[in-house]
Amino acid sequence: MDSKLVDSISKQIYKRFPEVEGKKPKVRRQALNSGNKSKSTGTYLLTFQGKAKVQGGKTINRYIRVVADDEGKIIKVSTSR
Repeated sequence: MDSKLVDSISKQIYKRFPEVEGKKPKVRRQALNSGNKSKSTGTYLLTFQGKAKVQGGKTINRYIRVVADDEGKIIKVSTSR
């Protein structure tokens, strides 16, 4: 995936999840999308990791998974702790 697209996706994620701001994601290519045979685009999985503060002053690890296509469009975002 082009670094400009990764930067663009990262900026969108930083706005939604400020606890991962400045962290570079791990980028992995996923299998081609077989659902739309006329347009065979691949998808990428970007994984961000950070720490979020919660009530009581404690911190938790936060993992954000972003699935995006070849053009940099975000398809799905999920989080876990």
